[in-house]
Amino acid sequence: MNPVAVVTHGLWAKVQSGQHVSAGYDLPDEVKAELNRKTAEVINDLFRDLRSICTAWKQAWPDQATYNASKQQWLTAFLEAGICKPEQLQFGLMRCRQSGAPFIPPPGEFIQWCQPSPEMLGLPALAAAFREATRNAHPAMAGRGKWSHDAVWHAAKECGFENLNKLPSDASSKLFERNYTIAVRRLMAGEPLQKMPLALPAEVSVRRTPQVGNSALAAMRARLAGR
Repeated sequence: MNPVAVVTHGLWAKVQSGQHVSAGYDLPDEVKAELNRKTAEVINDLFRDLRSICTAWKQAWPDQATYNASKQQWLTAFLEAGICKPEQLQFGLMRCRQSGAPFIPPPGEFIQWCQPSPEMLGLPALAAAFREATRNAHPAMAGRGKWSHDAVWHAAKECGFENLNKLPSDASSKLFERNYTIAVRRLMAGEPLQKMPLALPAEVSVRRTPQVGNSALAAMRARLAGR
């Protein structure tokens, strides 16, 4: 990892963990220069792609001054929303193409597009994941539930199995939606999820006959008689 990546990764980790970053914190000059260069490349490429997709882009950016000011506003919005990976921008561009709209979307809408749906990451859709979680959270399924992905298990554990069982359906579904959305974001960010439990071994079949029972009873009586 190069020095720029080391410094920026450490700084972003502090922000994510809630640690205080002093207002006087100053990046090394070479890091600043590299960040500015790379950031400019990313934003310029993004705006070029948006102009190619949205044919009526001049409605939003009628002149160069407005165009340049918008780049700064979009960058600020990305930083505030935690959009910091090229993959996230690619999801946004994909949904922008799919929308078919000729106009440039507001930054907030584009940021929403940057958040991949579960299906885009190969996960169950929200409704299917909720059904799976509520089914496996039932006491009768203890140790026997089959989980399709760590993200579903993680969201269910964050909800609490008891909540999934006892809350009204609308309340439990909203609770699960919140935790599943967070789990998907954690997956996208490369953050760890709670791991699914390992499958239990197949149930061992024990031969039960009257002779086995009588032998066990006789052995117990013998031990008691010897006291």
